[in-house]
Amino acid sequence: MVFSFLKTLWVVFFFLSFCNVSVQSADIDAIDKVVVEKHKRLLCLLSKGKIIKSYKIALGFEPKGHKRIEGGGKTPEGIYKIDWRQHSKKFHKSLHISYPDRKDKANAQEKRRPPGGAIMIHGLGKFNFLGKLHLKKDWTLGCIAVTNEEVSEIWDLVPNGTPIEILP
Repeated sequence: MVFSFLKTLWVVFFFLSFCNVSVQSADIDAIDKVVVEKHKRLLCLLSKGKIIKSYKIALGFEPKGHKRIEGGGKTPEGIYKIDWRQHSKKFHKSLHISYPDRKDKANAQEKRRPPGGAIMIHGLGKFNFLGKLHLKKDWTLGCIAVTNEEVSEIWDLVPNGTPIEILP
């Protein structure tokens, strides 16, 4: 009788522990927007308008102003999407930003220059040993750089299709 009771109690406890995990997972809000404030060198992950996580970043080597043409080291400004991702030997992991959009392409075409592309949020790759030292100077060709650990966390939290707003 006692054995049967303990067995039943164990089965109930086991079942409830799985239910509890499911409820806890459902309570966590998904990241629904990424905001980059270039002047603050800050990338924020938001859920329902609330900042969930933020990261210090390095930008393109000429960060002031919107990227209009290929080259020049500018990081674009505007509203885009995280549209795909890749593992990278050079940068560990990277999430692609949907620059250039139609407006960017038209503006570059007026100047008879390509708009550029391959704008990513990426890690440091084999230079990850630099850690936060990479923040001392903007150094990318227009991308947004964080450490390998940070890009892995962003990779896990931000789904493809998430809007990203890059502010001056």
